[in-house]
Amino acid sequence: MFPRPDFYAGALLNFAENLLFPGNAEVNESDVAVITATEDDSALTETTWAELREQVRRCTSAMKAAGVKENSIVAGFVANHVTALVAILSSAALGAIWTGISPDSGVSAVLDRLVQIRPQVLLADNATLYNGKQWSCTEKTVDIVKTLKQHGLELAVIVKGLDGVDMGLETVQSTGVKTVDFDSWLRDAPDEPLVFKQLPPSHPLYVLYSSGTTGLPKAIVHTAAGTLLQHKKEHFLHCSLSPASRMFYYTTTSWMMHHWSVSALATGASLVLYSGSPFRPHSHMSVPRLLSSLKVTHFGTSAAYLTTLEANNVRPIDDPSLDLSALEAIYSTASPLPPSTFAFVYSAFPSRINLGSITGGTDIISLFGAPCPLLPVRQGEIQCAGLGMAIGVVDSASPPDRPTLVSPADSPGDLVCMEPFPSQPLTFFGEGGEAKYRAAYFERFPGLWHHGDFVRVDPATGGLVMLGRSDGVLKPAGVRFGSAEIYNVLTRFFAAEVEDAVCVGRRRETDRDETVCLFLVMNQGREFGEELRVRIKDVIRRELSPRHVPGVIDEAKGGIPKTGNGKK
Repeated sequence: MFPRPDFYAGALLNFAENLLFPGNAEVNESDVAVITATEDDSALTETTWAELREQVRRCTSAMKAAGVKENSIVAGFVANHVTALVAILSSAALGAIWTGISPDSGVSAVLDRLVQIRPQVLLADNATLYNGKQWSCTEKTVDIVKTLKQHGLELAVIVKGLDGVDMGLETVQSTGVKTVDFDSWLRDAPDEPLVFKQLPPSHPLYVLYSSGTTGLPKAIVHTAAGTLLQHKKEHFLHCSLSPASRMFYYTTTSWMMHHWSVSALATGASLVLYSGSPFRPHSHMSVPRLLSSLKVTHFGTSAAYLTTLEANNVRPIDDPSLDLSALEAIYSTASPLPPSTFAFVYSAFPSRINLGSITGGTDIISLFGAPCPLLPVRQGEIQCAGLGMAIGVVDSASPPDRPTLVSPADSPGDLVCMEPFPSQPLTFFGEGGEAKYRAAYFERFPGLWHHGDFVRVDPATGGLVMLGRSDGVLKPAGVRFGSAEIYNVLTRFFAAEVEDAVCVGRRRETDRDETVCLFLVMNQGREFGEELRVRIKDVIRRELSPRHVPGVIDEAKGGIPKTGNGKK
């Protein structure tokens, strides 16, 4: 598995061509390909297949005129809208490499990522709408451009993310970097046909980033064929997407689920691209209203969103104004979906849907644990391994040179992949990238991809149970368990009182054993106290075991630190 095999050597393809002209699905060019939506109900726009292809043609021409070519880096500081998609496909058409960062990111977070890869062109929104407020991006864009100018940035393209907000062209131009607005840039581009650069399967397509919990975020390079084949497999075979489908994944452009969802175009499906809060403008019914009005067939979100609906007892199926008859599947990721939330979703949405808890990651830009419309859905389980993904569960105590599969088969352990797969990263970007790549995935168990998840597989069903991160496994008195077990109890029994929580292990140099520490964020109007602490301990003891009971339970008044994707 390391070094990465050169999959399909000798073949040629273009990623953008496969999305714009899906070879195994007939689409009518006058049909809607993309719907862009925000919190503003009146701002919804539709883009047909013909219009999308034309916009990509013009944008590709503009990029080419700006000097973008094979292996150039194009970065987007943009929200999830059709212009971002056009820029992605235009970059891919030329063989350039795209990297996207959501405009809700801070300047330091953006520069920690982009300085590493030195983009030639930066696209940036003028403003975004979130939680009912307009947020200008100009000040952040200026700071970003000033620094990137020292690292090879040649052009800043300002995208009209919001009407009625200053574009900030002169302000950004004052940095000394050429600055244009997106519409003018396309209008002034040469009138050239759209030509897709045919490239080797291992040609780089995207750069995504690790969370940066141990130093600078790692810049992970993904390939065109690996991304395309993996996504088509998952969309066609695991999700049953077709030209009759409509995919809406609630995501930012920073998250790998954005890249995963836009690939649905390769099946002929249409996309809903949404930017904004999922709770505006109609509180908890905002997203269900979109699902109804846009006839969404496949909806994806985070587990945290679904548990929020559960905690507030939001049941869209009981609203007679909504029509959810088109909905076929709901996908959940970013964190384990609690068993109680499985039951809730089937009571709150049409019961015939495929509720797919899925797992994979930025590292593989795809899934290890996938949905399957042909298999039963079992509470607390991911339905199956992705087709062609040779995953296994290794005893966490195994020595690196002798990894041993868990025994008995339903014991918890570390998730590994035992055979190469096309969506393995090409490398990590920059100097020392190969060494960092090897250390990240192959150092723990040489020859096996070590994914960093602590899991259990049900031998009877083949279902995957996520227990937490390997580096976050709790081990009081030598008993290993995952934090997800604690979170599931809190969601099931304390959702009315506890808004959020984080469970960690503490072992100081002077400690003889590890102490499990549970920190709680209380719901508004609820107070933390000894009575709640005792009740939580009693329920955990009853539902799990005495060894699961945290030694410390306290309030986290400052909130729970999370990544941009909502991971603790």
